[in-house]
Amino acid sequence: MFATGDFPVSDQSDKKVYEETAEAKMQALGAQIDALQAKAEVAKVEAKVKYQEQIAALKLKQAEAKAKYAALQSSADNAWEEMKAGVDSAWQELQIAFDKAKSEFDTSADSSEIG
Repeated sequence: MFATGDFPVSDQSDKKVYEETAEAKMQALGAQIDALQAKAEVAKVEAKVKYQEQIAALKLKQAEAKAKYAALQSSADNAWEEMKAGVDSAWQELQIAFDKAKSEFDTSADSSEIG
């Protein structure tokens, strides 16, 4: 898992390197969101609704981050530097939301709301 501080990668000045790093990190976090979703599927009924709401919020933030990333990818080489801030911000929001949801899932698993 990537910690909240692992992204942004704004200090990278090469667009291609930035894109590759961003893509890898977004894919990794997407897999982690999918894992949380799988946990939600086996949760007890009362917890399942809460988890599904959290997953939906994560998916929305994930879509926003992907949209900003897609815009960055299609930007001209001289404009991409300006777009990094939006991608970085969207990533941080997604990572923070994921960390919070995962923490709640882990706490719930400890209190046997899952399974």
